[in-house]
Amino acid sequence: QVQLVESGGGLVQPGGSLRLSCAASGSIFSINAMGWYRQAPGKQRELVARITSGGSTIYVESVKGRFTISRDNAKNTLFLQMNSLKPEDTAVYYCRATIAERLWWGQGTQVTVSS
Repeated sequence: QVQLVESGGGLVQPGGSLRLSCAASGSIFSINAMGWYRQAPGKQRELVARITSGGSTIYVESVKGRFTISRDNAKNTLFLQMNSLKPEDTAVYYCRATIAERLWWGQGTQVTVSS
């Protein structure tokens, strides 16, 4: 079994920053692509950013230049540095990983951007 545990969410004012982490544990030999998704109330879950095992990244247009995805392969950990946060970034953020050709999801962490 594999577990993904997110942390780092919270309440922040517009323009502020947060850093999310996602730690993978369990029966892991190697992790392929990892990504951050988010789901706002009443909306579908959407991809925020994705990173391959080799470090190639993609971002949704709305976060380009503000968010940075990274990973520590030695520690099986994924990060999302979020700067210049906007109210529209408010959502539950989920970590997803491809491990042994299966998709695994974390339980999510709430990010609220409000004054």
